[in-house]
Amino acid sequence: MHPYPHLYTASAAAGPSGSVAVTSPGLSEIATAPPPEFDGPGGIWSPEALLCASLADCFILTFRALAKGSKFEWIGLDCRVDGVLEKAEGVTRFTKYTTYATLKVAPWRRRSPGSDVAKGRTLLERAEHYCLVSNSVNGTRSLAAEVVPAA
Repeated sequence: MHPYPHLYTASAAAGPSGSVAVTSPGLSEIATAPPPEFDGPGGIWSPEALLCASLADCFILTFRALAKGSKFEWIGLDCRVDGVLEKAEGVTRFTKYTTYATLKVAPWRRRSPGSDVAKGRTLLERAEHYCLVSNSVNGTRSLAAEVVPAA
């Protein structure tokens, strides 16, 4: 890892109508527009969806690093983040984020089910706690996590 501070750059450009082109050096362009809730067209990434996606992505990447450091074996992790946007204190902002995570581990017959569940749950909770994107947003955060055997 490089020493802190790190600098990340993103840009956006648009005309009076149509989508907004979001770019970052060395990355593919992403087209965005307002979500349907703000009279946008739908079917295209919005800043609101990108924020929730960033939280889910960071959660998984943080879990991956923690699991590797703990030598924890896992098969897959599905994550969804629901963000609640509302009027609060005179401004529109996200007030709550709920992370739904399902961790898949090896079938129970290959290892002790209790140890995988307990360690997996601890690592999921630590990932939620240490996710740098989650730690950078306002609003309450909660985690709904489960550890299940892979089929």
